[in-house]
Amino acid sequence: MLTASPAPTLSPRERRILLDLARASIQHGLHHHQPLPVDPRDYPESLQALRATFVTLEKQGQLRGCIGTLIAHQPLVQDIAAHAYAAAFDDPRFPELAAEEFAHLELHIAVLSPPEPLHFDSEDALLAQLRPGIDGLILQFRRGRATFLPAVWEQLPDPYVFLAQLKHKAGLPLDFWSPELRAERYTTEAFGDAEST
Repeated sequence: MLTASPAPTLSPRERRILLDLARASIQHGLHHHQPLPVDPRDYPESLQALRATFVTLEKQGQLRGCIGTLIAHQPLVQDIAAHAYAAAFDDPRFPELAAEEFAHLELHIAVLSPPEPLHFDSEDALLAQLRPGIDGLILQFRRGRATFLPAVWEQLPDPYVFLAQLKHKAGLPLDFWSPELRAERYTTEAFGDAEST
């Protein structure tokens, strides 16, 4: 059985392939209303590994869609094609992408490491383990779960505020605490149109 494992850093060429694939999947979606079909065997072996990804779309510096998964379950190229399409057409926070918006999109991709459970017995103990600017965080309480990618540290650099806002995203009070609260962290290899052109 295939297993997910941390992959080496992607080369500039591999990053460009993934960004081009994401854009092609969105363009395909505009015409065919489904993601671009992808055969992993058509791509370098490094891009066939099982990886979890997020694809974020921005237009004029504003969020226009973001979809991803936290657990790797399909080859990297298929994950990118699926999430690029979903970010453009299936993010419930936004209307479906219109054809005239396509040329104005800026794409960002985050390839995730496998999540690592954090062990703590208080909020202070959890905060002490966070690495601002490095860690993405998954917070779970019973059936509710939410995550912030490492890029969110740019807007919320204070660990206390970062955690409080993630609780809010998970539907919990800002000052919520429970021994049942669970947390995992992960890192990402993040890149986008701006640094790859």
